Amino acid sequence: MTLDELEAIRLADLEGLYQENAAQKMGISRQTFGNIIASAHLKVADCLINGKTLKINGGTITMLQERKFTCSDCRHEWSVPFGTGRPEQCPSCKSVNIHRSESDRGPSGGRGRKGKCGMGRYGRQNSKENLKKKGDF
Repeated sequence: MTLDELEAIRLADLEGLYQENAAQKMGISRQTFGNIIASAHLKVADCLINGKTLKINGGTITMLQERKFTCSDCRHEWSVPFGTGRPEQCPSCKSVNIHRSESDRGPSGGRGRKGKCGMGRYGRQNSKENLKKKGDF
């Protein structure tokens, strides 16, 4: 898998962006994005179904080492290393009213695929039960 394919999967499947918006973020046409994501999905499916190893090629990736949190009560901001879990309380005032910092949330505002209503990008009409009925789940 190429880095472009990995980025396409991140934008479309993890961030929940529509192809047009994801293509703009990558600086490519929607048609090209569609081709890249289709190729990426095929490779991921092949690895999952056939037990193959997924190898990502094409350059060096720098991973973030820390996550930033903010206390809604005292506005204290601090960082914690990845892999240590979510903090239970603010280290300054001990409040449990904490959240990821705005600067650390990414393009979707930290909501992943869900929108403001929390329904996800498919809405109620494509709930798990409806998808099972249609045979799509």
